[in-house]
Amino acid sequence: MRTSDQKEGLSVPKTMKAWVLDGPEELRLVEKPVPEPGPAEVLVRIDAVAICGTDVEILTKGLPAWVKGGLPFHKNFTPGHEYMGTVVKLGPGVDEYEIGDRIAVEIHAGCGRCERCRMGMYTSCLNYGLNYGEQNKGHRANGFTTDGGFAEYAVNHINTLVHVPDGMSDEEATLIVTAGTAMYGLDVLGGLIAGESLVVTGPGPIGLMSVAVGKALGAQPVILTGTRDSRLNLGTRLGADHVINVKNEDPVEAVKRITKGRGVHYVMECSGAPNALNEAMDMVNRGGRICLAAFPGEAVPVDLAKLVRNNIYVFGIRGEGRSATHRAAALMAQKRFDAKLIHTHTFPLEELPTAFKYFRERIGDAIKVVVKVH
Repeated sequence: MRTSDQKEGLSVPKTMKAWVLDGPEELRLVEKPVPEPGPAEVLVRIDAVAICGTDVEILTKGLPAWVKGGLPFHKNFTPGHEYMGTVVKLGPGVDEYEIGDRIAVEIHAGCGRCERCRMGMYTSCLNYGLNYGEQNKGHRANGFTTDGGFAEYAVNHINTLVHVPDGMSDEEATLIVTAGTAMYGLDVLGGLIAGESLVVTGPGPIGLMSVAVGKALGAQPVILTGTRDSRLNLGTRLGADHVINVKNEDPVEAVKRITKGRGVHYVMECSGAPNALNEAMDMVNRGGRICLAAFPGEAVPVDLAKLVRNNIYVFGIRGEGRSATHRAAALMAQKRFDAKLIHTHTFPLEELPTAFKYFRERIGDAIKVVVKVH
């Protein structure tokens, strides 16, 4: 174990550049002190960070970020959660990682003391957001309740780290957490899904990774639905056996046609469309399972009686729980799918507002926009 806080080329400065959220839609580049790792923590030099749709929600609405007991505005808070980097300093007692290790991060470090954390459901920590003042329960969710990755350095609990192999680029490594979210959803749906049928609705980053991970786990067939031919074509390259443009064909009828009327075992809902759950109920067979990885912007009506009559199971997932990120990283290291296909644009840290603009407006058909920090 290396105990020094320096290795050749890995000196640690006293201050760093970081973006902070002032009011809604107000990001400001500032100088912050470089944080110090505590017990079971390491200091990560952030090398690259990807923009997620949730980052846009935080920028505009505040939620789901919850900082110091309230919305994250005007609290010197740094968002960003899909980052990777290099370990440059070890907290007391840390021997699981070494200085110089390349790592990607999970978002959540549960409190470790509540019922959900003891079950391994740390993304559902019952002490979520209670990490300030005298109420500090130990929970951390970088980029949501504690400072995140739109900065040069961040502190991470060792439970949130995943080794990145030397042959994997920084840009690809930022996608590990996205693949981990897909893996978590597929774990909830069945885990062992080889030979069973899967529909993925919505070809955003999580939907595309759900196609890739599902195919890597042996699902057959994998069907992807969406509205943009370019995204659907990308889904085919990631392993989809069939794609359905819902502007041209009714998705339920198309799924029934492909499955000869039987429906599928599983639906991974990644679109957030208002009628997505009702359509998913018509796509699965009796006893099938639906996982909701996205959510509509407002309450929607659902035919609950159909769920009950057909013994359909519905699950909702939060993030990348149950160490799914580690399993997704293993698939990527084994080159079971090419996650790099969804990386479309790269910007330097100083151009974060421009990176957000490309992501939000889908300029150049942007999918995953990555910010290079070092």
